[in-house]
Amino acid sequence: MKANDENWLYEISSKHALIDLNFAELWRYRDLLFLFVKRDIVTVYKQTILGPLWFFIQPLFTSIVFTLVFNGLGNISTGGIPPLLFNLAGITAWNYFRVCLTGTSNTFRGNQNIFGKVYFPRLIMPLSVTISNLLKFGIQLLILICVYIYYTATGHSITPNLYLLLFPIYVIMMALLGMGAGMIISAFTTKYRDLQVLLGFVVNLLMYMSAVPYPLAEAKNKFPSFVSDFVEFNPLTQIIEGFRFMILNTGSFSWFGVTYTFLFSVILFLVGMIVFNKTEKSFIDTI
Repeated sequence: MKANDENWLYEISSKHALIDLNFAELWRYRDLLFLFVKRDIVTVYKQTILGPLWFFIQPLFTSIVFTLVFNGLGNISTGGIPPLLFNLAGITAWNYFRVCLTGTSNTFRGNQNIFGKVYFPRLIMPLSVTISNLLKFGIQLLILICVYIYYTATGHSITPNLYLLLFPIYVIMMALLGMGAGMIISAFTTKYRDLQVLLGFVVNLLMYMSAVPYPLAEAKNKFPSFVSDFVEFNPLTQIIEGFRFMILNTGSFSWFGVTYTFLFSVILFLVGMIVFNKTEKSFIDTI
């Protein structure tokens, strides 16, 4: 029998479609995905004093600072919602997007030694980052729920609404936005390493342009029109506002905003997949 007539069980090749979501192959490597998820969770705070408590401390302290600065000194209204709870809701949603973006953006540089030695579906790396951060997001939600219960028990009238059923959609949109943008940045940092330094500045700036420390209504009232328009149509603003709306029943919500944000998230993810798949073929020669 000739070699080219043999029926191979698996074939590894650099030639594949631009948008390649081979779920069967990803499923075969599910054990590896689980190991990477476990690694991401365990090793982050393994040699720290407070360990996993940082999951609780970071959003809580950030919310306190936002409350003192924006609501105390800046006198920004939160529509009758306790400022600490208002800020904590926005930061909880923002943090999931942020860690997905920054974690995925380091895929090629952070794993170049592994990629150069053994084959596995490269998409497992950004997937492991997104899934492991989903667990951290769940832990931070517990803080939000505890603060929510506290203010409800102390007489504040705070109730969620039926739009809470859209919660999984918002989580998916945050994951797709973070993965899509992260894969694009990861591809470019193989050649332009200073982009990784620039990313930290851009992420911080983007937070303030995504209505995290203030409601969208305040942006419309106090910002110049060209700035408020950018903030309003920023997909991340729609996610933050929608997240607050369904949990705290304050702010704004529109089906148009949800629809175009979802479409934008899917398109950005697909573009990220195209760039990621093109880069993984040759990145080991340029990194």
